[in-house]
Amino acid sequence: MSGYERGRAMHKLADLMEQHTEELAALDGADAGKLLLLGKIIDIPAAVQMLRYYAGAADKIHGESLRVSGKYQGYTLKEPIGVVGIIIPWNFPSLMFFLKISPALAAGCTVVVKPAEQTPLSALYYAHLAKLAGIPDGVINVVPGFGPTAGAAIASHMDVDSVAFTGSGEVGRLIMEASARSNLKTVSLELGGKSPLIIFDDADVDMAVELSRLAIFFNKGEVCVAGSRVYVQEGIYDEFVKKAVVAAQNWKVGDPFDVATNMGPQVDKEQFERVLRYIEHGKSEGATLLTGGKRAGDKGYYIEPTIFADVKEDMKIAQDEIFGPVMSLMKFKTVDEAIEKANCTKYGLAAGIITKNLDIANRVSRSVRAGTVWVNCYFAFDPEAPFGGYKMSGFGRDQGMMAIDKYMQVKSVITAVPDSPWY
Repeated sequence: MSGYERGRAMHKLADLMEQHTEELAALDGADAGKLLLLGKIIDIPAAVQMLRYYAGAADKIHGESLRVSGKYQGYTLKEPIGVVGIIIPWNFPSLMFFLKISPALAAGCTVVVKPAEQTPLSALYYAHLAKLAGIPDGVINVVPGFGPTAGAAIASHMDVDSVAFTGSGEVGRLIMEASARSNLKTVSLELGGKSPLIIFDDADVDMAVELSRLAIFFNKGEVCVAGSRVYVQEGIYDEFVKKAVVAAQNWKVGDPFDVATNMGPQVDKEQFERVLRYIEHGKSEGATLLTGGKRAGDKGYYIEPTIFADVKEDMKIAQDEIFGPVMSLMKFKTVDEAIEKANCTKYGLAAGIITKNLDIANRVSRSVRAGTVWVNCYFAFDPEAPFGGYKMSGFGRDQGMMAIDKYMQVKSVITAVPDSPWY
């Protein structure tokens, strides 16, 4: 297909997604415990926007002419890398699906998608809609299954040319190992995070409280960039703590299909028990439990929004990615201390800064080792902005035009021009 034709097919799929927003949001809500309302106004529209962004790019992929020395002319071709294996997590089933497949389709690749075993339904529905949109059979393939079987088969297959993965560091290592043992396929990894949110004395405290609550309790904390480590400068620390506790207690936990609910259940029993274990670690290691800390209600996998204070950098709740609604609060004095603490992690996916001081914002955003830094905002995503990690948060970038390059090969073509008038 030409890029123009690919773009048209992708736009048709986006049209169908908009027509079926209600069903798609309901599937993700049933599978993952995600809020139905937010699925309809955030997740599905964001997935549509992602698909349309890359549909517009599909006919704008080109190489460049080269000024090679000697009696030659040269140029580069950008060619699709081939078959792309895509392995996505369960926390944002729809958005992750299109975060990966959209640039791959724009590049002209075919994809084999393994959705998380907890959340296969929307992926299967997208395959159905793709067929209705006229995308040829074999271009978008959805293979539900478990990581050790379906995921491992993709990662080790000799006819898969590239793997794009979002998930845990442990599985990321297995995928890299499988690539090395098979055909040395390219790998891009978006892994865990333990993102710092740094709040300075000059911040609007009410705004800081609201952003910090959103940063950790949105989507029940099942967010790779969740602001789970909150550093507050000593001048406003006490005021912030009081207001943060009240804000957490007002965050309603309940039925994800109820429009009044702020937070639904954890995705499954395993994740529910994992979060509760980390809460117990926080207590046993000496952190002060300010609010929450236990199951919400007597059925389902619901957990109360939880805040710990007096957290030390070497505690498990400060170092490990919990992937649940658990905030670790810490105090700092100086800008240098804030930077040092923010970087005291093996991860480097995202960070947040709240300040009215432009010099502080610039200095800290350049000093924190993270792939995305939000200043006076959080979760501000856009298809135009590259997304990925430093350190053990992985490598490679999603979003932006550079994401297409992950799915391309660059070929140099050099042709002899014996009678060239210039070289």
